[in-house]
Amino acid sequence: MTFKLPGMLNLIISTIVFFIAAWYISRYLDEQGIGKGMTRGVLVFALASLVSWGAGEMVDLAQGPQPASQTSRDLSKLLKAVGQPQP
Repeated sequence: MTFKLPGMLNLIISTIVFFIAAWYISRYLDEQGIGKGMTRGVLVFALASLVSWGAGEMVDLAQGPQPASQTSRDLSKLLKAVGQPQP
């Protein structure tokens, strides 16, 4: 299995941004006096996920348009390999 660099760069940057955002959000909620609990944990997770997703989208936009996928050709090869009729 091979990974393309733009996808890996997106994954790495969004993961780093997730942990940084979660730390800052948690610190902000501590300063506001909001007690730790499940609701706060879900809130931190949801907000950090949104920030991380946005960072990943920014990475994709910065890299410009990606070439079209060749999934239909790959699917044909896979179907031939397993002996199934092609659509």
